[in-house]
Order: sequence, then C-alpha cells, then structure tokens
Amino acid sequence: MPHNLEANQEDGEINQSYYKSLNNLSDMTNEELQAYLTGEFSKAEVKLGKQYVEILVQAANLHETSVRLKNEPELSFDYLFCLSGVDYPETMQIVYHLESVRHRHVVVLKVNTADRTDPKVDTVSDVWQTAKYHEREVYDLLGVKFNNHKDLRRLFLDDSWGFPLRKDYKDEVRIVER
Repeated sequence: MPHNLEANQEDGEINQSYYKSLNNLSDMTNEELQAYLTGEFSKAEVKLGKQYVEILVQAANLHETSVRLKNEPELSFDYLFCLSGVDYPETMQIVYHLESVRHRHVVVLKVNTADRTDPKVDTVSDVWQTAKYHEREVYDLLGVKFNNHKDLRRLFLDDSWGFPLRKDYKDEVRIVER
C-alpha cells in the first residue's frame, strides 16, 4: 500500500478516515493525479497529455505497473476501455486507456516494444479481461506478440494476410500497398 494512505484495523473495523481519503482522490484534477502517479511510479515517465494523464513504462515494468494500477485502492483503474497499437518507424507502441470507476479518473498507459520487426510485450489479459480480445486484434493487424497470453491467435484474418496495419505492409495478391 502506498506510503501516504494506510488502512488501520481496530477490533475488526476499518478506519473511516482511510475511506474518506480514498474519496478525496475522486476530486483530483489531472495535474494532481499526474503528481500523485509521478510519486508512485518512479520508473515511469508520467506527463499531462492533451486530455488525460499519460504513463510511459518500460516493457519490463508493464505487467507490474498494470497490476498496481488496478489493485491499489488509491488508484483502482478497474476498466480497460481501449487498447490499440501504433506503428512507429523504430518501434511499435501499445496504448491502454484505463478508467477508475470509483475515482472517475482516466489515464493512458503506454509501452514501446524493443523493436518493430519482432514486437513483443507482456499480456495484461490476466489483469483486465477485456484485454483478451483487444490483444488478439493488435496481434492480428500489427503482429505484436503478447507474452503469456493464453489464446493468442488471429481474430479477423487468416495467416495469408500478414499484418495489414503495418506501415511497410505489401500484399501483391490483393494489390494492397501502404
């Protein structure tokens, strides 16, 4: 549990001031949320985006960060409502839009793959169930492999397609070129 909020149990009752402090997180602005997340995730780059707070993590820290974002009561990002992939010249980026229903906050979690020729990151489908099919879609269209995904297979296309959302995609049979 983070250093600044602690639950105290006395005679089986949870300290009411602890829950009041959790409710105060619902009143935070994006700037205050950014400051809070910067203190909690020292290995990540936390910045204020155009609409939401953005957290860029290293691929090695993705799963651990995801578990903390969901399970820590102070954060409680329990809803993954969008997962997408972006093809950049040197890397692929996976973008996760997360919402805390309890605190009414939204953050954007981002991770870059080590390279774009064989892109891999850890799955978060064990953290948020909705990631199961989102990750399959990103794999199907961009070729990003999600380590430890229990059912990583194509969702829409057969294997003859390649990965059509990659910027270097060419398909001579269907006369498609990007």
